Amino acid sequence: MTSMQPDVLVIGAGVCGLTTAICLAEAGRRVTVAAADPAPRTTSAAAGAIWGPHLVGMDDRVDKWSLRTLATLSELAADPATGVRVATGTAAARAEQSKPFDWVAALDDARPCTPAELPAGYADGWQLTVPIVSMTVYLEYLLARLTRAGGELSTADFGSLAEAAAFTAAPVIVNCTGIGARRLVKDNDLVPVRGQVIIARNPGLSEFFVGVGDPPYDFSYYFPHGDLLLLGGTEEPGNWNLEPDPATAERILRGCAAVEPRLAGVEVIEHRVGLRPTRPSVRLEEESLDGRRLLHNYGHGGAGVTLSWGCAEDVAAAALG
Repeated sequence: MTSMQPDVLVIGAGVCGLTTAICLAEAGRRVTVAAADPAPRTTSAAAGAIWGPHLVGMDDRVDKWSLRTLATLSELAADPATGVRVATGTAAARAEQSKPFDWVAALDDARPCTPAELPAGYADGWQLTVPIVSMTVYLEYLLARLTRAGGELSTADFGSLAEAAAFTAAPVIVNCTGIGARRLVKDNDLVPVRGQVIIARNPGLSEFFVGVGDPPYDFSYYFPHGDLLLLGGTEEPGNWNLEPDPATAERILRGCAAVEPRLAGVEVIEHRVGLRPTRPSVRLEEESLDGRRLLHNYGHGGAGVTLSWGCAEDVAAAALG
């Protein structure tokens, strides 16, 4: 429990919950973050993570949120302690494409790959420079920043909004529960898209790779984070299984090694699984909860990091207004 009643209760300790709480706390509000799972056990901890809208319902707000977050992540990359760095890499497609992916097209310096720059089996690709994030380090940074701003953390597993309301007298509650919103607010439009990744010892790579084929199984990527490397991945709609699947892990390793031979026989350190919270569009809106203000901020799909600061700033502006 908190030492005093907060002004705002944020439910959820993933990247969107922590970022929203930071924006509110740094604006002078007393904030408590309540979550069933600590940040290292959220879906955010299993994210790639690279800037770029992915598995998210597109509307005009997504472009605004993405670009706002791009600016913030680029600033954070100046401090290695944040876990954010601006890296160069390749986004490739097995099928021929006349134009780059939408998120690649938003970057000013993206350029087409030459045939010699593409791995075998890929027809088109683009070289780009973009923020990538070591989520373990980044979540620790967000937690420390929230604490410095006076925010507090509490463990609570709410089965309903009524339980959340009974937990606090805060006049504002913000729902950042990700896939948990399916239970919390009975949102049946929310569907999990399972992602499994591997944390391995980095054999010396500095550039990232994202390769897209036919989902969910023809999808390979790796992101170097210093001595460690994250390899993926999968997109399995409707799969709620949080246990790593050995066969999937082997497929990920084979796929990444086919792109980069130095990954053959790489030392595996850890397996992670997350459930991307997908819905037709991000739910960022306000309603009343027994006379109190309830703001929703969930349904970011595979773009939680990409949209986090833009969405958090909009939520904070609404809560402070």
